[in-house]
Amino acid sequence: MFSLKILIVEDDSVSALLLQRALEKNNHQIIGIADSGEKALDILAANPADIVMMDINLSGDLDGIKTTEIINEKYDIPVVYLSASSDAETLNKVVGTNPSAYVIKPFNIRELNMVIELAIFKDRKEKELQKLNNELEEKVKQRTVELYDANKELTKALEKEREINELKSRIVLNVSHGFKTPLTSILSSAQLLQMYADKDHPMKPKISKHATKIENSVRTLNNLLTSVLFFGKADENKMEYKPKKMYLGAFVKELMAGIKAGIENDVKVKVELGDLPKTITTDSELLYQIFDNLLSNGTKYSKDGQEVLFKLDFQDDKLIGTVIDNGIGIPKAEQGQLFERFFRAKNVGIVEGSGLGLSIVKKCIEVMKGEITFKSEPLVETVFKVVIPVNK
Repeated sequence: MFSLKILIVEDDSVSALLLQRALEKNNHQIIGIADSGEKALDILAANPADIVMMDINLSGDLDGIKTTEIINEKYDIPVVYLSASSDAETLNKVVGTNPSAYVIKPFNIRELNMVIELAIFKDRKEKELQKLNNELEEKVKQRTVELYDANKELTKALEKEREINELKSRIVLNVSHGFKTPLTSILSSAQLLQMYADKDHPMKPKISKHATKIENSVRTLNNLLTSVLFFGKADENKMEYKPKKMYLGAFVKELMAGIKAGIENDVKVKVELGDLPKTITTDSELLYQIFDNLLSNGTKYSKDGQEVLFKLDFQDDKLIGTVIDNGIGIPKAEQGQLFERFFRAKNVGIVEGSGLGLSIVKKCIEVMKGEITFKSEPLVETVFKVVIPVNK
């Protein structure tokens, strides 16, 4: 572990002292301890720091969030939030300041060091990426000015290069976001599990609760990796349609078990099955990807208490699946981009997602020579319908 210059911003003197000792034990240099946002800014003005450990609730006019906004603007130093709360209201407040990490009190030294290392690594990589992007954009601008009049075809090539670089940036940003939140949840929950595990059986409900959080976070990471690997195969033209005989009832049962296990809000899924054959011949893996992504989106973007309807019918050797929800919907102006990779509508808010689900659905349907249609009116109803040729 490399040595860092760290500023501690904590209005509880006992907590600040414990944090100082824990950090100094790992050879970090504490440049100061501030009990208010104003004092923290004064210290930073006189002393350079590598990272700031910031308590959210501070006395004075500047709380931890406002202080972090000023630090982001003036110093561009990574900030790790410290809080005893992990409720949705607190997370909503801090998400706009783009913190490098979020640590739940109480914490142990090992996990604290891990969070600090991740925060520093993320900050350095983001700055390296920004520097590369700035340099690349400047080169593109210079070449465009020099060559535009002489060679329009070259200008088109440069524009294509710019689009590719934007796509790369979007990949980095989306994957970074997709990993950051689950990893933070895993660290926090594992920390709490360790504390509760030392207690007697009255803590079992809490242990179960946080074990569920870990499971959901790991599932999120796994789905993201699956999506990336999926497009790796697609881009290399290695995707193949491999039909085989499958039991439709067992498929639906497995699909719904996975969907229900992944639901993190109070949304129900209603299943309506038409006159289906006992068996069909198709690619079960591609079929699972289609309905898993459609149903996951339906539940994820619905509000607590709402219901997602899943209808499955069979007609003229075609499997017809329909997913209907009454969630946030898709803005009209953005519906044309819906199946693009990494696209996420502006109204998704802080709901996690990679923007890959519907592009995976589209690719699978193309391979299976099916079709997909949709209609959406935000906050009223969204309907996705897929028609896939199969054999009995």
